[in-house]
Amino acid sequence: MSIRRKDTLVFEKPPVIAAWAAVGGKREGEGPLAAGFDLLVEDSSFAAENCSGWESAESMLQTKCAELCLRKAGISAREVTLAFAGDLQAQCTASNYAMRWLGVPFAGLYGACSTMAEALCLSAAFAGAGYSERTLALTSSHFCAAERQFRTPLTYGGKRTTTAQWTATAAGACLLRPAGAAGVPVLSVTFGRVQDYGVHDINNMGAAMMPAAASTLLAYFHAFDATPQDFDAILTGDLGKVGSELLRTQMYREGYDLSNHWDCGCLLYDTDRQEVQAGGSGPGCSAAVLCTRVLPRLQRGEWKRVLFLSTGALMSQTTFLQGESIPGIAHAVELGTPKGEKDG
Repeated sequence: MSIRRKDTLVFEKPPVIAAWAAVGGKREGEGPLAAGFDLLVEDSSFAAENCSGWESAESMLQTKCAELCLRKAGISAREVTLAFAGDLQAQCTASNYAMRWLGVPFAGLYGACSTMAEALCLSAAFAGAGYSERTLALTSSHFCAAERQFRTPLTYGGKRTTTAQWTATAAGACLLRPAGAAGVPVLSVTFGRVQDYGVHDINNMGAAMMPAAASTLLAYFHAFDATPQDFDAILTGDLGKVGSELLRTQMYREGYDLSNHWDCGCLLYDTDRQEVQAGGSGPGCSAAVLCTRVLPRLQRGEWKRVLFLSTGALMSQTTFLQGESIPGIAHAVELGTPKGEKDG
C-alpha cells in the first residue's frame, strides 16, 4: 500500500522495475549513451518491416522495445496484466497500433514528453496496490513523425532556431512488479500540476516546461523537508540547455542548489558535436535515458537514490495556431538501489 503526502504517494512496500529496454535510431546511436541501448536501427523508416510511413515506423519502434523488455523479463506478452503507454502522435496512434500486437489490457496516456514518468507513476501505483502483477510502462517518439505533426514536413527544409530541440527517435519500456520481486525499487511517485507562464514560442519548449519542473520539485521538497543533496542525481527531461539553465536559476532563487541536476535532453546527445540545437526532446528521450543510464546505475549500486522527472508541453497543433500559450506538466519518480547492492 501507499501513504499519500500532498501530491506524492510513498510506498510502504515499494514496487520494482524488474526489467527495461531501450531502442533508438541512427542519431541516438551516434550519441554518448549508444552503448546502453538494447537495439539501434540505422533505418528509422523500418522499410524492411514494410512500414507505410513514419507513423507506422514509430509503432514498430515501440513494438520492438516492448518485445525486448519482455524477453529480458523472461515472460510472454500473454503474461502482461496491464500496459500504460503513449506517444506524441494524434490520438496516441503509435501506442494504439503497437498494442494490436501486445493484446493486453491497455490504458492510453498523453502527457507529451512527460509520458514516461506518468506511465511509471501509474504503473507503480497499480503494482503497489496489488491491482496488476506485471505492468508495462511504454512510450516512444519519432523525429520525422513529430516534425510532420507539430512543425513542418522534413522536405520543407525549415530553419531550426538555437532554442529548438531535436525530437528523439527512441522508445523505452519498463516492466513493473509488486514488492518482493527483484529489481529497482520505486520509492515514491509525485503527480505534477499544470503550469502556464505564458510562453508562446513553439521552438522554445525548455522555457515552456521549466515552470512545471520547478513546481513538482518544490512540491516534493516542501512535503518531505528534503533538499537536492538528499539525492545522488536529479534528472529532468527534456528541458534541454535553455530550460536546464532556467531551472537551476529558478531553484537557486527558491533556496535550492541543483548542482547534482542533469537533463535527459542534454545526456542523450552530444550537444557540442551533434546538430541537435538545445538538446533532445520527445517522450522517447527521457525514456531512453532512464533505461540506458539511470536504471543500470541504480541496479549496480553506483547511485542509491534518484529523482527522475519527465516534463511535457501540453499544446496541440490547434491551440498553437489559435495563439494559445503553452502549458507544461512534470511528474516525478523516486528510485532507489535494490536491496543488497553495494553503496555508490
